[in-house]
Amino acid sequence: MTAPLATPRAPQAKVSQRKGCAICGKPRDPRYDPFCSKRCADVDLHHWLSGAYVVPGAATATATDAPEGEED
Repeated sequence: MTAPLATPRAPQAKVSQRKGCAICGKPRDPRYDPFCSKRCADVDLHHWLSGAYVVPGAATATATDAPEGEED
């Protein structure tokens, strides 16, 4: 048996009206959507930049992982 397909998401405008700020839950401000303020938008940005949020994926090679003689 296969897993059911995901249902399509509602248009973004309708989702914004139903949910609160992604950080604190207060009503969203259209200027900072999906957040309520610049502060919450900045808190979210900090989470991304500090590595608290990550997008899962395959590991990539770094400069230190490259075999000798193949560096630029």
